[in-house]
Amino acid sequence: MATITLPTKPVLTTELARQILETSLNAARDKGLRMSIAVVDDGGSLLAFVRMSEQIAAASAEVAIAKAKSAAMFKRGTLSWEQAAKDRTVVLKIPHVVPLGGGVPLTVDGVTIGAIGVSGSSSVVDDEIANAGAAVLAG
Repeated sequence: MATITLPTKPVLTTELARQILETSLNAARDKGLRMSIAVVDDGGSLLAFVRMSEQIAAASAEVAIAKAKSAAMFKRGTLSWEQAAKDRTVVLKIPHVVPLGGGVPLTVDGVTIGAIGVSGSSSVVDDEIANAGAAVLAG
C-alpha cells in the first residue's frame, strides 16, 4: 500500500485571532475611535469579534464581518477593490466583493490563513486599524 503524504498549512487559531483583534482594538482606542472589528479564518468563518460601543451603527458590525470575509475569500485587501471599482464598476457585480477599505488578509509564509475586517471610520483609517492587527503575524 502506498503512503500518502498530505500537505500541511498554517491555521489561524482562536487564540491568535483574539490577539490580532486586541491589537487592532488598541490601535482604535489610541486614536479615540469606536469601531467594529472581525477576524475570520481562511473560509470566512468568524473567530473573533468586537463592537466597541452600542453607540456606533449596528450595520458596522455586518460591514466589518463582510470586509473580513471578502479579504479572506479573495486573498486581497478590500481597499484594492475600492480602487478597482472606481475604474471598472463591473467589479461591484462580483459576489462577496466589498469595495471599502478595512478588510486585510492574514498571511503566513505566503498562505492566507484568514482576514481581519474593520468598520467605523473612513476606508483609509479602517484599513490602517486592520493592518495594525495583521502586523501581529509579521513580528
